[in-house]
Amino acid sequence: MTDLLYLRDAYATRFTATVTDVRDDAIALDATLFYPTGGGQPHDTGTLAGLSVVEVRKEGADVWHRVEGGSLPAVGAQVEGEVDWERRHQLMRTHTALHVLCGVIWNEWRVPVTGGNMEPLSARMDFEFDPVPEGFAARIEELVNAELAADRPITVDFLPRDTAVQDEDLIRTKVNMIPDSVKEIRVVDIVGLDKQADGGTHVKSTADVGRLRVVKLENKGKGNKRVRVEILDA
Repeated sequence: MTDLLYLRDAYATRFTATVTDVRDDAIALDATLFYPTGGGQPHDTGTLAGLSVVEVRKEGADVWHRVEGGSLPAVGAQVEGEVDWERRHQLMRTHTALHVLCGVIWNEWRVPVTGGNMEPLSARMDFEFDPVPEGFAARIEELVNAELAADRPITVDFLPRDTAVQDEDLIRTKVNMIPDSVKEIRVVDIVGLDKQADGGTHVKSTADVGRLRVVKLENKGKGNKRVRVEILDA
């Protein structure tokens, strides 16, 4: 089992861990700061044991780091890892911006999100709109950027499952669909705006995001609209 260090500190970039398994070009560790692809957020990159980390995947309870550039360390070896901070921080900014977007759209129109995906400083999200309101793109830019500028604090808590499933905001974000085997729910709260069960990395305040720009609106089938955005410096 890999201890997911990034869940408690998204700002940490260096760590030491023990190799628990190796195969072909990948390394499993007892702990990691590298975020594995999942939940619409792509993996971190960086270095591990002097090798370049080019892909990170979670398989069961283990996180596997695919590496390039040399020989793999042996099982039981202690290794040092460092996350590429520029990429990590861009993804943190992007992920937080998407939570703000979800919160704004829910509060203004009571419309839930149906899916999403992100890359550093760009993303898409799908919503149950049919049709999109008049002037929608300009309005959500205005609302989201006002929330970003408001410097809302962002907290991360771990709640017992029984407590989390009773929270109406978390039910909206489908916390009840998390497998029963998960007994502790990680909750990301943009205080006063949006609260979601979430395993991704985020900045500490909305002011750290920058600004959001709507790039394009697309139809993705009946009652489903896609919003493409990019994140800009403040």
